Amino acid sequence: MNARIRSFLKKYAFPAVTFLIRKIAPGARFTGAYATWEEAQARSTGYDAPAIAKRVYDAALKVKTGEACYERDSVIFDRIQYAWPVTAGLLWIAAQRGNSLNLADFGGSLGSSYFQSRRFLADLETCRWSIVEQRHFVELGRTGFEDDHLRFYETLDDCMEKERPDVLLLSSVLPYLPHPYVFLDDIIRRGFDFIIVDRTPLFTSHPDRLTVQKVPDWIYAASFPAWILNIDRFLAKMSGEYELIADFDSPETANLTVLFKGFIFRKKASPASERLGGRK
Repeated sequence: MNARIRSFLKKYAFPAVTFLIRKIAPGARFTGAYATWEEAQARSTGYDAPAIAKRVYDAALKVKTGEACYERDSVIFDRIQYAWPVTAGLLWIAAQRGNSLNLADFGGSLGSSYFQSRRFLADLETCRWSIVEQRHFVELGRTGFEDDHLRFYETLDDCMEKERPDVLLLSSVLPYLPHPYVFLDDIIRRGFDFIIVDRTPLFTSHPDRLTVQKVPDWIYAASFPAWILNIDRFLAKMSGEYELIADFDSPETANLTVLFKGFIFRKKASPASERLGGRK
């Protein structure tokens, strides 16, 4: 990994309040068009990361102990809001892996997507779900949530060294990275067999735009930088090494004309693999 990517991942793996709002709430509000991440940050209000982490921890713990049905972004729900395309994709991948799943959930908070899907993953032969998060989330996760299936890591490097996942989940992550295409270059280089992207706002007829997103007041009073990427540029970036297996709509809405999309990608077979009649 070159120095630029390493510096970026170390410093910016999860900027701003992404652990609270990266599963974008309905009615997301994006404003402005900024030339740099620093300029957008200057127009944002800031946040109290430990305080938000504690709110998420308290809500997620209620789900784990059975006091609540489902949690997302520290908000407790009386029923699980299933992400059916993601769940179907995970089971499709597991079927190709001997009924096993080994996944890295980049920016997975304290396991929202894991707890959302675990009922349907319970009969897998093995399930390893590794979350890559900020340090305070990792500390909380290891204390209150880690078990035989769920693990927490501070960096993708550590996760890959210990777990060797072949699936990467990016659920509402790309908008909140200062350099999303640098990040995509890095994960493509790592060669995950499958990449699932979910809950991501995309333009169909406008270029990439760096905006400021306001968190709904009923969740948390904050605003922060957020990218809206162009769908064609994003898909072109992925198409070199990955084939698009499926795309699907996410239910979120916004004040701008954007599509909220999800995608399931599979790494393309190498020419040598194709000559041998199989994948790598």
